[in-house]
Amino acid sequence: MSQSDFIKEIAKYGLENDQDKLFIALNELIDHSKKTNKINFALQLQSLLKDTIRHQASSSTLVKVGSPAHYLKEEDREINEFIIEKLTSEYKFDNLVCDKEVLDELKFFVNEHRSIEVLRHYELPVSNKILFYGPSGCGKTLAAYVMAGELEKLMFVVNLGAIVSSKLGETSKNLAKIFKRASAENCIIFIDEFDSLGKVRDYSQDHGEMKRVVNTILQLFDYLPQETIVIAATNHAGMIDDALLRRFDSRVSFDLPNKDQIKEIIDKTLNNETFKLDNPRALNGIVESCLGMSYYEIQKTLISTIKRSLFDQGDKISRLIPKIHTKVWKELIQRTQAEKKG
Repeated sequence: MSQSDFIKEIAKYGLENDQDKLFIALNELIDHSKKTNKINFALQLQSLLKDTIRHQASSSTLVKVGSPAHYLKEEDREINEFIIEKLTSEYKFDNLVCDKEVLDELKFFVNEHRSIEVLRHYELPVSNKILFYGPSGCGKTLAAYVMAGELEKLMFVVNLGAIVSSKLGETSKNLAKIFKRASAENCIIFIDEFDSLGKVRDYSQDHGEMKRVVNTILQLFDYLPQETIVIAATNHAGMIDDALLRRFDSRVSFDLPNKDQIKEIIDKTLNNETFKLDNPRALNGIVESCLGMSYYEIQKTLISTIKRSLFDQGDKISRLIPKIHTKVWKELIQRTQAEKKG
């Protein structure tokens, strides 16, 4: 069947108010779109279908969807508490500023999944667990969004605050639920502040509970389908259990930017000369003063400067490229550096 045939069926069942057949037709169109490489369209349909199911489920414990044997259980609705966001990303490698070694590692990981059938043919393992570590604000979260965008996969951003429970054994059960759902949908699981899973004892638990959580993660990692990806991020890799660290196929270090990378993040933020500095000769000194700051801190000071400069011009803003006050920017950088020193 062609895409137009599926759409005709969907329209027919929608007009007939036959929800069972409508859901079946929608699922078939989603499968057809994936097979014909219309991934974004498939993910959008999938998201729309799941939103509809969740809405219907809010008024009942058990809702029939698709075939008579396919039901949405109470447990499935609980999964939503553990996910901050389900998203598809449009970020690509061009949006990321990082070391060449980091970029090469990320591209290699993406290429593995683009060539998954080749690797299977030769019975080679597929890397699907990657750890990002390094200082805060150095691009770990953005890198996860880039991976989702390059692979055109749905990504679950995990809510660790909801997963970690004070009740004995609940954290392990919650983790199992989220991995089960993600595995069923062949998506990406993104877990930020991954080291906090090793702090279960802070929730009035004994050492045995912490060990139980680590063992659960190890088991979940071992049985993770190859198409499902786990991206974990942490500022404190040294706090993660050694056995967990060994389970990651790749560990990628994100560092503070050097001078070239500072210039690159400035250029990207100025957005192809949408804005210009009122004193371009001051740029080298500004780059020097930014050393030791994270990408996030540099971009934050520049965006704040752009806003202040625009507000200062008021009604004088014209069709000309707005000028950014370098003096204001320097002051914001100095303030940020002073705050970092305490």
